[in-house]
Amino acid sequence: MKRQRKRLLVLPLAAVGALTVACSDGPTANATKSSVEATRTAAAAPAVNPVIAWNRAVLAIVRTPGVQLPTIHSTYEFAILHASMYDAVNSITRRHQPYKIALKGVSDASEDAAAISAGHEALVNLYEDFRPTLDSIQQALLSTIPDGKPKREGIRVGRQIADSILALRANDGHDVTPPLFDVTGAPGTWQPMPPNFQLQPQFTHWGQVKPFVVQSALQFPLGPPPALNSAQFIKDFNEIKRIGKLGGTAATTEQQTIGKFWNGQIQDYWQEITQTAAIGHNLNTEETARVFALVNLSLADAVITYFKSKYQYGFWRPVTAVREAGVLNNPALQPDTGWLPLVTKTTPDPSYPGAHSADSWASAEVLINFFATNNFSFTVTSEALPGVTRSFTTFTDAAHEAANSRVYAGQHFRTDEDAGHEQGFRVADYIVDNFLR
Repeated sequence: MKRQRKRLLVLPLAAVGALTVACSDGPTANATKSSVEATRTAAAAPAVNPVIAWNRAVLAIVRTPGVQLPTIHSTYEFAILHASMYDAVNSITRRHQPYKIALKGVSDASEDAAAISAGHEALVNLYEDFRPTLDSIQQALLSTIPDGKPKREGIRVGRQIADSILALRANDGHDVTPPLFDVTGAPGTWQPMPPNFQLQPQFTHWGQVKPFVVQSALQFPLGPPPALNSAQFIKDFNEIKRIGKLGGTAATTEQQTIGKFWNGQIQDYWQEITQTAAIGHNLNTEETARVFALVNLSLADAVITYFKSKYQYGFWRPVTAVREAGVLNNPALQPDTGWLPLVTKTTPDPSYPGAHSADSWASAEVLINFFATNNFSFTVTSEALPGVTRSFTTFTDAAHEAANSRVYAGQHFRTDEDAGHEQGFRVADYIVDNFLR
């Protein structure tokens, strides 16, 4: 499953140091910054938590411009990485159900070495061009473990598990050529959107990718979006037309900040929230591997599931609806032909259901179940507003705000976010109730 790219990409050396030395820190909005310093040390966790180290390494990679292939959703790589580390560690501890693989006859092996080796083996296959950086991270992490049989055995277990997980994902549909979407121009259907008018939507194939855990992308189906002449659509339309407009005056300053704050890759935000929760709860390597596996398997399957729904219905985005509403001949739906969303550009895929809501509620459901509480105080940084932070006292508060942000940003109708909430929650609830127990 190695992916060849045109050039060798290496993270800055300062980034390697930050990732390998400060792995018990609070999360950062950009893992490549050299200013990362240790702020917290989990007493019950190793000085360098390999699960968090590799999670940060992937965040640094996917945030490097031009690296992530535009036809492969990054939740796919995160799921493979964390499934590999989880099964590697669990093959040694055997305290939980395996995800896919439980090696027999493993004894006297280092859990940390297994996690380090599994993470490295997964990532050098997924991001071959980053091998020099990944090799450096592995070397630094392994240097903290005394030489001997446990270290050697852990390395062997990790590499074997990762190779097996990668083999299981061969021919799963993630790397096929995305099919063309039939752009008909009919009212209510997805169309190229201003200001950039991308001719085709993204990830048209992703609903066909084999899920990691759920039985199929149709296991948790959604009914259709509201009819264009329904009271619900009229309500949604006029809400976002008023509150999500670039240059509009209806949204409060706080709502505009929220709309901009979350306007990044939502799965990245929840990686960092999970880092903070793992550190704040003093998780050891085994339990850190488990919580990250649950979060990332849930995210990966939520994404596959909602893309199935997105292309099942192909619903138009608010920017198209508001500009083209005149064709509906409904006095309750007045067009604004110059309307643009608060964040200017619109994500190029169908509106229903909302991805931010699905991903946020899937992640929150996992974290609430794992820690057996919704209460946890944490601060979130933004990919879109560097230097700005927002603080929360529960996981659901963050999920609510992330979902609402897409209405404030002019990206989604309210019903999109409600549907995303339902679908993401159901995917994660199924996973935490039945897997990695």
